[in-house]
Amino acid sequence: MTALHQQLGQWLGVRPPESEQDVLNLIERQLPASSINRLLTLGVTRSEVGALVIPLRTLQHRRSRREKLTVEESDRLLRLMRVLSQTEALYGSRERALTWLRRPNPRLGNRSPFELVKTDAGSRIVEELLVQIDEGMFV
Repeated sequence: MTALHQQLGQWLGVRPPESEQDVLNLIERQLPASSINRLLTLGVTRSEVGALVIPLRTLQHRRSRREKLTVEESDRLLRLMRVLSQTEALYGSRERALTWLRRPNPRLGNRSPFELVKTDAGSRIVEELLVQIDEGMFV
């Protein structure tokens, strides 16, 4: 089990996934709408949740009907947590990580890393940039 899996389990309040297969199972079983509250406690704003994971009106409906997030929403939530975890590990604090994720980055076409996390391809680009920064290629 990786440090990332340990952290995802802690952040979601579930048994830490042992593998990427376990992460996939979490997504396919669909996370509860209450998982969004956990994202908010990590410092992600409501407007960021609305833009990156689930529109806030849709979230309100899910909560009122006690419905789970869809597979797609669960995937976006875990993708956001994965990038936040990787950024926090690199920068040493959640505050510094969130600042970096929100700031337009010239290496990303002056878009913020958070803007790119909306898609799988975009989040891979952000994760690759984090690896490059960690290896000292870019600041």
